[in-house]
Amino acid sequence: MTPLMARRDQGAAAAAPRTPAVRWALASLSLSMLLSSLGTSIANVGLPSLAQAFHAAFQDVQWVVLAYLLAITSLIVSVGRLGDLTGRRRLLLAGILLFTAASVLCGLAPTLGWLIAARTAQGLGAAIMMALTLAFVGETVPKARTGSAMGLLGTMSAIGTALGPSLGGLLIAGPGWRAIFLVNLPLGLLTILLAFRYLPADRRKPTADRAGFDHPGTLLLALTLAAYALAMTMGRGSFGPLNMALLAAAAGGAGLFVLAEARAASPLIGLAMFRDPLLSASLAMSALVSTVMMATLVVGPFYLSRGLGLDAALVGIVLSAGPLVAALTGVPAGRIADRLGAQPVIILGLAGLAAGCFLLAVMPATLGIPGYVVPIAVATMGYALFQTANNTAVMADIPADRRGVVAGMLNLSRNLGLITGASVMGAVFALASGASDITTAGPEAAASGMRITYGVAGSLIVAAIALAIGSRVLAAPPAPVPAE
Repeated sequence: MTPLMARRDQGAAAAAPRTPAVRWALASLSLSMLLSSLGTSIANVGLPSLAQAFHAAFQDVQWVVLAYLLAITSLIVSVGRLGDLTGRRRLLLAGILLFTAASVLCGLAPTLGWLIAARTAQGLGAAIMMALTLAFVGETVPKARTGSAMGLLGTMSAIGTALGPSLGGLLIAGPGWRAIFLVNLPLGLLTILLAFRYLPADRRKPTADRAGFDHPGTLLLALTLAAYALAMTMGRGSFGPLNMALLAAAAGGAGLFVLAEARAASPLIGLAMFRDPLLSASLAMSALVSTVMMATLVVGPFYLSRGLGLDAALVGIVLSAGPLVAALTGVPAGRIADRLGAQPVIILGLAGLAAGCFLLAVMPATLGIPGYVVPIAVATMGYALFQTANNTAVMADIPADRRGVVAGMLNLSRNLGLITGASVMGAVFALASGASDITTAGPEAAASGMRITYGVAGSLIVAAIALAIGSRVLAAPPAPVPAE
């Protein structure tokens, strides 16, 4: 029986009270998730101001965003494993402190190079916070309430993502661009205080019992993921020779990483983990779903402006519907997962997401703004159900000494999906619209691009549903042979 197949004992756990200490511990984890997601979204709105402040080209200023993204993507699995080995509490505290200090350095940056370096350090802190926040859930709440906790963290992530552009715009219009980084100082100090006071202490183990850290595997994985992330983000969707070379390097690095892990005495990622069909399917589904969800951020603004003729302010209001629904759905989704079990809710969420995608392919062209908002709400509710239940299914029964690395892999699959979606779904929309420049595409071209893009997106979710059902069949124990 695989770890994810194990049935949870919900009797005593369900009756366990949520003490004030547990609530404050969850508050510290929620703030960690809020800060890391806010750091991802708040800097994008400041790129024009940064280009003006440093007299730099957009191609140079975009590294303020890429440096943060690359640091998270390249290191999130490694820092999760490091937390398993050295103690998650002390590493999480170090990550929050690094994130906060780096935010201050960003806000004080005298040059663009300084700012990019500080954003890289901030990304490392965010990687630690993202990986270990999920890993800590198993140590702070009863198993029967894992779904509720995961739903809360999902809600905070959605709030951070939705709040970033609007908060960043207000701060830039007021105090200036430095404030979009300095705002993390009071929030970071509060998070450190709560985490230090309420997170459970690390369980000390004799040094002889600790497995060694896989330095070669860590380096290979970081370089491989960095090459893939750069291949998908450089060129803003157009694939040139450099992108192809980076993809080839990523493929070669992936092969070397597998060979290194097969020979390592204490591998960063034990390849035997992927024999668990539920874990492998959960990671693959997370990547597929994130790829599709990125389409709402990449395709949505172009369709709303070019296809429906909305001005920038109205586009922003309509786009906020998705994160708002995600924020409102996260906690109820966790409670549903606790009550019904994670696996049925995963399939329910994927079905809702598929329905939303197929509706987006046909409704906006005929119903306008309502035809866009209603399907987005359906898709986002499905996403919230899936994400919460999928995280719950993966993390509920993982052994304590592997929670960090598995949480890192979950976050990595999501990040890789977002990176892939930004490039691939944008390219699908551009090709489907048939316009040489999608920023000037006409309404009919934008509508055609919308139909085909979300038709492809719906097909990807159907593939995810097949994975979910197939993994349950493969993981099911064999039926007992009747006695003769």
